[in-house]
Amino acid sequence: MVLGWLLVFGWSAAQLKTITLEESVLQQNRKFGADRMTGFQWIPGSTDYVYYTTMWTKMMQASATRTEAKEGITLAELNAALGTKITNFFGLQWIDNSHVLVTENGKYYQYNRVTKSGKLLFSLPEEAENTTPDAAKQKIAYTKGNNLYVHTGSQDVAVTQETSPGIVSGQSVSRNEFGISGGIFWSPKSTFLAFYQKDETQVADYPLLDMTQTPGKLMPIKYPMAGQASEQVRVGIYHLASGKTVFIRPKSGGLNDYMTNLSWTPDEKYILVAELNRGQNTMHLNLYEAATGTFVRTLLQETHERWVEPEHEAFFPSAQSSDFIWFSERDGFQNLYYYDLNGKLIQQLTRNKFPTREIIGANPEGTVVYFKATGEQGINMLLYKVTLKGKQTLVSTTLGVHNGVLSPDGQWLFDEYSNATTPSQSVLWNAKGKATVVMTSSNKYEGYALGSAEIKTIKAADGVTDLFTRLIKPSNFDPTKKYPVLVYVYGGPHAQMITNSYLLGANLWMYWMAEQGYLVFTVDNRGSDNRGFAFESVIHRNLGNHEMADQLNGIAYLKSLPYVDANRLAVHGWSYGGFMTTSLLLRHPDVFKVGVAGGPVIDWKWYEVMYGERYMDTPEENPEGYATANVSQYAKNLTGKLLLIHGTSDDVVVEQHNLALVKKLIEAGKQADYFPYPMHKHNVTGKDRVHLMKKVLDYVIENNR
Repeated sequence: MVLGWLLVFGWSAAQLKTITLEESVLQQNRKFGADRMTGFQWIPGSTDYVYYTTMWTKMMQASATRTEAKEGITLAELNAALGTKITNFFGLQWIDNSHVLVTENGKYYQYNRVTKSGKLLFSLPEEAENTTPDAAKQKIAYTKGNNLYVHTGSQDVAVTQETSPGIVSGQSVSRNEFGISGGIFWSPKSTFLAFYQKDETQVADYPLLDMTQTPGKLMPIKYPMAGQASEQVRVGIYHLASGKTVFIRPKSGGLNDYMTNLSWTPDEKYILVAELNRGQNTMHLNLYEAATGTFVRTLLQETHERWVEPEHEAFFPSAQSSDFIWFSERDGFQNLYYYDLNGKLIQQLTRNKFPTREIIGANPEGTVVYFKATGEQGINMLLYKVTLKGKQTLVSTTLGVHNGVLSPDGQWLFDEYSNATTPSQSVLWNAKGKATVVMTSSNKYEGYALGSAEIKTIKAADGVTDLFTRLIKPSNFDPTKKYPVLVYVYGGPHAQMITNSYLLGANLWMYWMAEQGYLVFTVDNRGSDNRGFAFESVIHRNLGNHEMADQLNGIAYLKSLPYVDANRLAVHGWSYGGFMTTSLLLRHPDVFKVGVAGGPVIDWKWYEVMYGERYMDTPEENPEGYATANVSQYAKNLTGKLLLIHGTSDDVVVEQHNLALVKKLIEAGKQADYFPYPMHKHNVTGKDRVHLMKKVLDYVIENNR
């Protein structure tokens, strides 16, 4: 059942210092964070680069050909030239080789690093949000309330003037699904400004309570639940010279269809939009004329009986050509396809049996494209390049989790990575594949008692598929003893818990928990990320079933280990992991003694349209699937100890889920514990997170004796 491939690291139990729970929660990326070239940016028009140290307060500058770094622009120089009180470089953007864009309190300044002088470019209203400069950093678009504005350097212009608060322009749509992260899209030369506009007037208001007011005050949000009325999205195209706007609606005519992954052609003549039906099983990549909004043609179409999920806009490798690259899972794995603007496939660029995750960039000629992909093992993230003829080369030769930034001339690739034995290393690759190491981090855990972790593989419940597991042991581990286990679970799509990065993708609090005499175990079951479409989509219409079956195979593996106390198993997870925790505890009550579920989905009919209907269809279309997955109906099965946690202002998994389960537990005469975090959203952040993790882990330790 267990395959032999593994990664192991650890530190001697004889070391004196111990990590506190507070440190494990707050200091993983600070005190214990590896030395990295934080905020790395290439300076335009050169092979120079900058990065930041001491919490973004010091800029270091070096060159691809001269890697010894010296201090670059200083905060004192910036503030003296601009009359500002800027305290760090976070958010600084390079305009060109000499100028940078910096911001303070809604004011945007241009600073000349050669003359050490600067000027004010924009001064935005205090209410301005979603600020988006154009490519030249000479114009800026922003939202105020539900409307969109553009500042051209001399004046603010209202692009929209909607009086109904339900008509929202320039903001993200579809609740950030489909790779959407914003709603403003400048054309390459700033002639046009495209934007999303959503009509939420038919979407139900959902009440959240502001308990800081006297009396308490309702904070309604728009929350489209599965099967109910959703937002209606269209794309506006504003022409800056004429001040006129044209709108594009979904070509299919479906008012609830999705308009995703918008991109401009390099010549600004056209917009490409990936349009998806509400059922999320058919996608059309449509081409529109920018000046008029007129539909030109459908470039490609994809259909699948489970779902089609576009997550990347079209990528144009050359600024002189309208030929583009499209991401597609049509062969079971995310690969790259090269098309012309007539919709003709020129070349399938990659044919990997593993997913491509992100395009990093292309050389100026547009002949070589750099990208990130997992590689064959599934727990790495590696850097590749491919020519437009389909010749693929692995750039990063060391296994691990890599991030890359391509230089403006396409001749250098900055590569920063970690793996099981490397906290962080930064490398510069030249075009011939030669690497220069520019920074290597020391081990920040040196001198602390920290346990070991290992990755292994077990079989899924189908008896065929390999699943990755991670087991964390205490630094004083004794194989002759019996240890209780905390199973940490997520289990849902778009997430991978186990990676070949430092600490193997685990949170530092898990290593703290191991030092309390625990084993901490995780399985990335079928349905999770980075293993291809078949692996992920097996969950379609039946959330929880295959995932639990795989988790139970993980439990069977744990019980086969001579040092596991099979009578002292606990489980904890948040969000989808909360759904998994409550499902496992109530549908398989003989397995776990304790469970702690944070922000759990309890009934999928109360979850949002965009995510929920992709995986479950609507409640009307899939009543059996929704009924089976509804955790509340299993409340009568509770035998172990259960702690339920929820942020009272959760706008992702609304608290109705948890309260409904509590009601069913009361009706069934079952005792459980409930702990709210007032005014926190979907997760508990900041200093309160220490309180949260103490609550979770103390509950496990006290009730799993």
